[in-house]
Amino acid sequence: MKKSWICDELNMLAASFTALALQAETIQQIADVCIRAIKSGGKVMFCGNGGSAADSQHLAAEFIGRYKMERAALPAIALTVDTSILTAIGNDYGYDTVFRRQVEGLGRAGDVLIGLSTSGNSRNVLQAFEQAATMGITTVAFTGKLGGQMKQQADICLNVPAEVTNHIQELHITAGHLICELAEKAVCETL
Repeated sequence: MKKSWICDELNMLAASFTALALQAETIQQIADVCIRAIKSGGKVMFCGNGGSAADSQHLAAEFIGRYKMERAALPAIALTVDTSILTAIGNDYGYDTVFRRQVEGLGRAGDVLIGLSTSGNSRNVLQAFEQAATMGITTVAFTGKLGGQMKQQADICLNVPAEVTNHIQELHITAGHLICELAEKAVCETL
């Protein structure tokens, strides 16, 4: 019984990964905007809640540290990590503004904001997208299959082919890794 359930879960996830290949063009498009931002002196910002916050930190670390290649750090930041900023903004302005205020303070025209949300409806990510749009910052949504409100609001939306939270997150981190590798290869080619 348990073995068959495990096999069923893995087969469902494998089917989702196969379907993700249909979005290769969108993944390349996201990599391209990140590469343009980095090459022009900008940065990539990440935000999300819960597991998506962890994925934001993970992907920012891959950009700053390294993914597969020895290279200079790529400018990236997760807006999910500074507890003093998050709690001050949350306390003074409300949790829905914790990412918007950071985009306002840290973002610059030409940057990229990647918001991760399995539902695509995280209010604090939507507010960050609204702020970014007023500042000339490209917005990228990583969502689940339906896309939610972020699908309409983002400049680019990667709505991965899954509806179960953990599968969505597994696809997000995979797409993020692909984007990071494309970015580091592009940057290393120009060194």
